[in-house]
Amino acid sequence: MIEVTQLEKRFGALQVLRGLDLNIGSGRVTAVVGPNGAGKTTLIKIILGLTRADSGSIYIDGKSIDADDDYRSRIGYMPQIGRFPENLSALDLMALLRDLRGAEGSVDEELVDRLRLGGELRKPIRTLSGGTRQKVNAVLALLFRPDILILDEPTVGLDPISSGIVKDKILAERGAGRTVVLTSHIMSDLEELADDVAFLADGQIRYAGTLFDLKRITRQNNLERAVAAMMTWEKAA
Repeated sequence: MIEVTQLEKRFGALQVLRGLDLNIGSGRVTAVVGPNGAGKTTLIKIILGLTRADSGSIYIDGKSIDADDDYRSRIGYMPQIGRFPENLSALDLMALLRDLRGAEGSVDEELVDRLRLGGELRKPIRTLSGGTRQKVNAVLALLFRPDILILDEPTVGLDPISSGIVKDKILAERGAGRTVVLTSHIMSDLEELADDVAFLADGQIRYAGTLFDLKRITRQNNLERAVAAMMTWEKAA
């Protein structure tokens, strides 16, 4: 369980998060959605420890993330664009991450095989296509068998077969009790994967609940139209 309470964040004169409250359940996939500039990226960066909130608290399984940075070892992060040293191979990156973590980690060989990455792991990152880099991102996110997965646009750049494999893996991780936080502009992916939806607007949570209830409240048949309805309501407010 991730509990976010009264989170505030300002960058200069810009107030990005405004007393944000959110509970993210274990063993569930939570989609974080909202218009550009709503605060989604800032929220994720604070959970990851990449930036600090001005005020408010985040608890993971009842323990404040400010109490001990070790909580980061429980998180697997898949960024939309991985920033890797271009001269290293994926295997080099894995070795580097193991050294930094001081932990062995284990490659998900089944995922590597299904994504047909075996021969690509030894090649310099600079030689890999965007889609192959995204596959490497997925493997790296799972390297230490994390309890929490934070996935930013996990299927972007993937062909339909590879996208299906990554989505299957996300659902399998949920089935194993992992906490999954997911962002994507591909609403059909979120609809396929998400149990819960958190809708952000103007730095606050405007809706947090099940996908089913969101569609019921908005009287829409799919997530894309439900989110569009929420955005329309926000503009009218």
